[in-house]
Amino acid sequence: MIAILDYGSGNLRSAQRAFETTGRKVSLTSDPEIASKADALVVPGVGAFGACMDGLNKVNGDEVIQSRVAAGKPTLGICVGMQILFEHGFELGKYDGVGALGGIVEKLNAPVLPHMGWNTVEIFGESKLFNGIEKESFYFVHSYAVKQAKVSSWATSDYYGKFLSAVEEGPIAATQFHPEKSGAAGLKLISNWVESL
Repeated sequence: MIAILDYGSGNLRSAQRAFETTGRKVSLTSDPEIASKADALVVPGVGAFGACMDGLNKVNGDEVIQSRVAAGKPTLGICVGMQILFEHGFELGKYDGVGALGGIVEKLNAPVLPHMGWNTVEIFGESKLFNGIEKESFYFVHSYAVKQAKVSSWATSDYYGKFLSAVEEGPIAATQFHPEKSGAAGLKLISNWVESL
């Protein structure tokens, strides 16, 4: 079973529909026990880093993610759900993230924000997520991103400078873009992740 963590942030219904296309059972939940025991956990996220962390902490989502990572259980972050996996976010102040990955979230240095629309990715290392869709474009909506991180495999995109558009590290996978809003390429990425479980 794939659990999508409901902590008050994210495009939950569109994410649920997208993951259901894989044929797997998908459940929206704010129950820490269900989220901990699921075969795979999806952590969506929309909005500001600090507000997302507040919501995550209220359902003990930070502890769920940390325990899943320690146990090697697959966890996928999307958009701000990717950002909160890192150590700190600097959006309207400094906030602690979950700390499952090393790195910080900072504002993009661009004349027009948010970065909104379709963009390509450049992949570094061996990627399961992008198998067969290496040249595709994905849909982004964000003003903040991680620019550097210590991970095994990653992808970057360019919007007035490079930022991390995806990471893969052990049981963690994450995308700054929205695969559930990225058409056939996004559904293929979701399928790739599910097939890797």
